[in-house]
Amino acid sequence: MRPARSLLFVPANRQRLLDKAPTLPADALLLDLEDAVPLAEKETARAMARAYVPTVAGKSVWVRVNALASGLLPADLEAVVGLPGLEGIVLPKPEDPADVLEVDRLLAAQEEARGVVRGATALIPMIESARGVLFAYQMATAAERVASLCLGGAEDGDLQTDLGCAWSIDGPELLYARQHTLLAARAARIEFPLDGVYANVRDAEGFERDTTLSRRLGYRGRTVIHPAQIEPANRLYSPSAQEVEYYRRVLEAFDAAVAQGAASTTVDGKMIDYAMAANARRVIALAETTEALERGDR
Repeated sequence: MRPARSLLFVPANRQRLLDKAPTLPADALLLDLEDAVPLAEKETARAMARAYVPTVAGKSVWVRVNALASGLLPADLEAVVGLPGLEGIVLPKPEDPADVLEVDRLLAAQEEARGVVRGATALIPMIESARGVLFAYQMATAAERVASLCLGGAEDGDLQTDLGCAWSIDGPELLYARQHTLLAARAARIEFPLDGVYANVRDAEGFERDTTLSRRLGYRGRTVIHPAQIEPANRLYSPSAQEVEYYRRVLEAFDAAVAQGAASTTVDGKMIDYAMAANARRVIALAETTEALERGDR
C-alpha cells in the first residue's frame, strides 16, 4: 500500500463531509459504509461512494465495507470495486484466514466482472476481536492482496468488548493485542502496519500520548475520526528532525568505518555495526517517504 500516516474516516452518506475531506491534510481518505451509516441509508451511501471515489485527486482512497457476517458485503463490493482512484477496501471484524479468503474470492469475482486486473483491489483486515488477534498473521498471509493490518483498539470498541477488559491511555489492557497485531504484520513483511482510532476527539493530549506510544511500538499510521487528529498523526508518525540528523551521522560514520576496513564504529558513545546501520537506513527511508507525503507526492 501507499504510505499513510493518517487515514481519515468519512461517512459515505454525509455529502458535506465528503466535500471537505479532500481539502484536509490526511494522507488517505477512508469512506465508511459500516458503523457510521444507518442501515436505512446503506444503499444511499453506496451510491454516494460510487460517485465520489473517482472525483478525488491527490489522495489514496479506501472504503470500509460492512463485515462478511452482515450479509451487506456483496452489495458494497459491487458498488465500489473497479472504481478509478480506489486503492482498496478495509474489512471490519474478520475472524480467521477463511474470512479473508472468502473476501478475496468475492473481490476477484467483482474484478473480473469489471474488467480489472485480479488483485488490483488491496485489502486491509481490521482486527477487532480476540479471535482476530489470535489469527492476525494467518490473515495477513492468506491472500496476496492483503496490504496491511489495522488494529481496532478504540475505547469501548469491539475488541475491548470482546476481551472484557478496561481501557486506558497508557494501554496495558490492550498492549498485548496491539503488539501481537504489529508482530503479525511485520512477520508478514507488511511495511506500514496501521493502528486504529482514538475515540475521544476532545482529548488532544491523550491522542498525542497514544500516538506516540503507537509509533514507539512500530506502527506507521492510524485511522483518525476528526480533522484535529490529522496534524499530530502526521507529525508523530514522521521521524523528527533530531532523529534524521542523528541517523545521517550514524550512516556517515559507519560508511567511513567500512571504507577503512572496519565493521563497527561509535557515534555519541553508542556502538554502530551493520545492524544499527540497517536501522538507520530504514529511518532515513521513512523520513524521505514522509517528506514526499508532505509535498503531496503520491
